Amino acid sequence: MSSLLQVENLSKSYGDVVLFKNISLGILEGQKVALIAKNGTGKTSLLEIMAGNDQADSGSVTKQGGLSVGYLPQDPKFDMSKRVIDQIFISDNLKTQTIREYESAMQSNDKLRMERAINAMDAADAWEYEQQIKQILTELKITDFEQPVSELSGGQKKRIALANVLITEPELLILDEPTNHLDLEMIEWLEVFLSKARCTLFMVTHDRYFLDRVCSEILEMEDNVIYKYKGNYSYYLEKREERILATNANIEKARNLLRKEKEWMGRQPQARATKAKARIEGYYALKEKAAGKAPEQQLELDIQTRRLGSKILEIHHLNKRFDDKVMLDDFSYTFARFEKVGIVGRNGAGKSTFLNLITSMIPADSGTIETGETVVYGYYRQEGLKLDEDKRAIEVIKDIAEVITLGNNRTLSASQFLEYFLFSPETQYTYVSRLSGGERRRLYLMTILMTNPNFLILDEPTNDLDIMTLNVLEDYLASFGGCLIVVSHDRFFMDKVVDHLFVFEGDGKVVNFPGNYSDYRYDLDQEEKKAKMEQKAVKEVKREANVSPAAPVVRKMTFKEKKEFEALEVEIAQLTQERAELEEAINSAGLQQAELMKRIERLGVVVNLIDEKEMRWLELSEI
Repeated sequence: MSSLLQVENLSKSYGDVVLFKNISLGILEGQKVALIAKNGTGKTSLLEIMAGNDQADSGSVTKQGGLSVGYLPQDPKFDMSKRVIDQIFISDNLKTQTIREYESAMQSNDKLRMERAINAMDAADAWEYEQQIKQILTELKITDFEQPVSELSGGQKKRIALANVLITEPELLILDEPTNHLDLEMIEWLEVFLSKARCTLFMVTHDRYFLDRVCSEILEMEDNVIYKYKGNYSYYLEKREERILATNANIEKARNLLRKEKEWMGRQPQARATKAKARIEGYYALKEKAAGKAPEQQLELDIQTRRLGSKILEIHHLNKRFDDKVMLDDFSYTFARFEKVGIVGRNGAGKSTFLNLITSMIPADSGTIETGETVVYGYYRQEGLKLDEDKRAIEVIKDIAEVITLGNNRTLSASQFLEYFLFSPETQYTYVSRLSGGERRRLYLMTILMTNPNFLILDEPTNDLDIMTLNVLEDYLASFGGCLIVVSHDRFFMDKVVDHLFVFEGDGKVVNFPGNYSDYRYDLDQEEKKAKMEQKAVKEVKREANVSPAAPVVRKMTFKEKKEFEALEVEIAQLTQERAELEEAINSAGLQQAELMKRIERLGVVVNLIDEKEMRWLELSEI
């Protein structure tokens, strides 16, 4: 495998904050690699530099000559004055630009422009590529090309940016948190797409199922060292634990040896002068090694939980709609103690609306919500808390409380509490404006937990948090002594913390599913298999009814016939579209005689091709 990109001794700082120093890594053709690191260690900055959007303080990034790179930023930025089509087909690629003009021409009533666009598509041989693009856009549910970007939601903007990267088919894909703001259906599609795609991939993600199923190699960046793990996420966890234990053992061994060496170094200068110079030099090297810190800071959350009474939350016949869109239709439910509920559903199905209803952020159209007197909500909202950019992290915490009460009558100062959440003493005095996205999320989470809630409501808490923080949060929620409602597209997270699901199916319908997300996904798969088997059985019955007793034994399609059948569907769709366009052009009365005859001849060819291919499709469909 050839090297596509090489990072050598790269360093990056912002003011006094060192993100990384002298790190090196390489990406080979065909590799699918995930980068794991704690928030604030410069993952996004590293990706920006590798993509050519930022400069390092020192070091180099070497790319293979002519390498095409597609980069998906964590928070895509758009020109709000543009349309969706302008952002999707923004590439300089000739075929992409030709398709953009073709799609735009189809939206207009300018027949001359349409004709020019069709000719350009023919000249660029872009029809097959256009079909591939359409398939990606359909899967990403991007259909309104004329919609202004300013009207898009965060999830829609992420899908537009993702489409723009995927349709250009770059040699190297660099993705920063690609699953953020996508619903579960779309995450699963992207997972399959990337796992099958013949591309080289380098990405940062906190979605461990996604990482496990797409990537076969993991790089961990810690203390300016890159550790390589050739395997999936489970393998990484096992080997990382081994590395941590070995490192801790070596540090402890060095400290024990250092005590003995200190005694020797403390003797009189005359005695020390008779010893080998190498031992003196070795003492200082040993001192540096013994001063090293363990690579793992264990964060154990034990925030005090207020007592819950017998009445918690009762919802009766709740209804809510926005204009013609039904968000909740006659929903009722009574919460019990220690209940942990996960909420899943497509974007726009009403998940966040439901949370805002039960916390009285918005009024219901009808129905009642009764909250127990002892209930204290802790609501972590998707859009986050508007933190004062001019305050330091420790000031944000002190503004809420100087002392935080933990379980077992323990207390922590604001500084200790921040350190508990992996904010080093230096980082605690960093201004909010200079914190990374993940550090801000972690700080926001602290402001929720330190109010000692007994009913936690978390709306997409995993976005921008690193995997280390997620592991800690999952352990805390699993033993949380109150009620929990969580909306998340992180399947691994949901599997670890929830007991059952509210499935928002759309049009206000909510189904209570008894199990975690993997259980739900398994049931869906079984239902799909059952439906396919039933459809197959119906076809078998129909076929048998039309077959005479002397008919030969029915055979199955060969692999080659299956491929031919799939290709025919695409070809028939393309030819049908071409026929419609030819007929429209011929009827427009705006063509020159020579061009008109050319179109008429082509129409005859297309019609014959459609007949032939449809006949073959019917033959294969009967097998």
